[in-house]
Amino acid sequence: MTSEPGKAVFISYASQDADAAGRLCEALRAADIEVWFDRSELRGGDAWDASIRRQIKTCTLFIAVISRNTQARDEGYFRLEWKLAVDRSHLMSASKAFLLPVAIDDAPEDDDTTPERFREVQWTRLPQGWVPREFVERVRRLLSADPPAGATGRPQPTRATAFGGAGGRWTWLRVALALVAATVFIAVTGYYLTLPSAPASHATPPPAPPAAASPKAIAAGGASIAVLPFVDMSQGHDQEYFSDGLAEELLEELARTSGLRVIARTSSFSFKGKSLDVPTIARQLRVDNVLEGSVRKAGARIRVTTQLVRADTGEHLWSETFDRDARDIFRVQDDIAAAVVRALRLKLAPGDAAQIAGTQSAEAYYALMRASQQVAGRKPDDFRAAIASLNHAIALDPAFALAYARRANAEFSISDETNDSAMRKAAGADANRAIQLDPGLADGYSERAQLRANVDWDWAGALSDVRKAVALKPGSENAQSGYGRLMMLIGRSQEALEHLELATQLDPLSSRSWQNLGLLHLALHDPGSARAAFKRATEVQPDDTFAWFNLGDVELLSGRATDALGDYGRVSLAPLRAVGVAMAEFSLGHSAASQRALDEAIAAGADGLADQIADAFAWRHDTDKAFEWLERAYRQRDGGLVELNVDRFKDPLRKDPRFDALRHKLGLAAESGL
Repeated sequence: MTSEPGKAVFISYASQDADAAGRLCEALRAADIEVWFDRSELRGGDAWDASIRRQIKTCTLFIAVISRNTQARDEGYFRLEWKLAVDRSHLMSASKAFLLPVAIDDAPEDDDTTPERFREVQWTRLPQGWVPREFVERVRRLLSADPPAGATGRPQPTRATAFGGAGGRWTWLRVALALVAATVFIAVTGYYLTLPSAPASHATPPPAPPAAASPKAIAAGGASIAVLPFVDMSQGHDQEYFSDGLAEELLEELARTSGLRVIARTSSFSFKGKSLDVPTIARQLRVDNVLEGSVRKAGARIRVTTQLVRADTGEHLWSETFDRDARDIFRVQDDIAAAVVRALRLKLAPGDAAQIAGTQSAEAYYALMRASQQVAGRKPDDFRAAIASLNHAIALDPAFALAYARRANAEFSISDETNDSAMRKAAGADANRAIQLDPGLADGYSERAQLRANVDWDWAGALSDVRKAVALKPGSENAQSGYGRLMMLIGRSQEALEHLELATQLDPLSSRSWQNLGLLHLALHDPGSARAAFKRATEVQPDDTFAWFNLGDVELLSGRATDALGDYGRVSLAPLRAVGVAMAEFSLGHSAASQRALDEAIAAGADGLADQIADAFAWRHDTDKAFEWLERAYRQRDGGLVELNVDRFKDPLRKDPRFDALRHKLGLAAESGL
């Protein structure tokens, strides 16, 4: 759905708030809403001024970005924009919605430096410009041709913490999970229900914690929670998929919540089956709250127990037990949600079912949960098993968007290691299908971005997709890691660092997140930080073959060939291990051993490791052979080629004209213009 022709949003902001305003702009544009947003660093000139005045005169909504910065500045072009918007609002009928003030920090609403017209309405608070989907939908409604009955010319009161969607029933589990997630969010962020209510016209919510703001703010801390896998306490232990699914969907709902840092599934589910207490888990995950629960089924009855625990005090912020008939698990979960609402006297409007991917099939949902467990080892056989489960899920529900996104990830993972072109093509089709079925599913955009970058070398398309993924789900490690990695590949190091550091905070036990961060530090010639990140990756997942290879790389580049040889020896993938050994033995002066290892790598890895083999030749000062293998990698569309600009092992090749020629072929020569 796109905004109607001629209906545009104008965003006005102070220059210090450009990043936050940019995030707001990207979130709206990701929803196909036309936004007039000037990001010129050098403002001025009659033509520019006339253009701004014309846009304010013709826009449908005027969003004023308000902050401590705007209130501290007595002068600024944004003040002229505000005056023009206020003047226009005086000419409008009472039924016309036009002014929409958005506060991006704790700027007070009664500050007299803000126009009185803005202070007449309640503000929307979007910390640092991070935008929940409910706000996007509200803007879409305000852009509609005819305002709803009873609407006034001033935006109705709204808060980032209290958005409500239009009618319609969420798919099966979602009602329950959204309500539970809201309950947990309220409990975590300050015992909101125990606070006295302020008059509606001046009500100000508790300041949003920095965790929901910028990547730096989220990484620095704030309200945080980990959702542990619910324990299956049934006598037959046959409810694992139900218990895991309930916990995972709660986690997904919480990840969409502004003001809360939610630990990703990889990390929180790593404690499954381990007898660790809540404080220990919380310390390892660096969170101050843990949600845990259990499921017990006996005959036709099921009991679900949940509790929210504050780690530092052990205090139970909220707990409840539900006994229900288990013959309809969807109804059970809806009943749980209703009971939570009654217990906390919380009234929430249902959301729009089209906003979230789901399924009406319990068996399809269980198949998705099986696939999540099967990919834990991240080996080709693991991914093949997951694909079989996801095939079953899709056969049961051909409209299950999340299943297509997960299958795309598994297919790409296999193709990247085996150079299977058919699997690669299938991954692209599945990613597109996921987006087609649910344009609001962040996972679909994350998977398509990965394919666009690694397979198609479509950097602009990949950038568009990762921006949409982050806008839709800023609390997702997958989205943040994908965004950060792409920034690294195209040369935006500072942005990459912020997002990759955030990814390790969102999923501190994800080997992938630590490796991406290590690769960036290595590219920035910071071997100490790179070594720390790669070591962390090996600690959280000791059998991760790429983590050990990367650790070997940093040791070799640091002149520690003996240490590198030991790390390469831990690599379980034989051809990749041989590449590392060939380089380390060369540095140790063992030419014969180096050649034997390189021959082994070529014999077993020519189809999937051409880029790494090129690195080995470059390290051995055989430039012509290195470029020969790089050309082979290009023909095979080897995923390693996307690291051309940041791969330190290619440093000896950079002055050769063939290197820039390859960069141009990959579209990486003009990456800074994206």
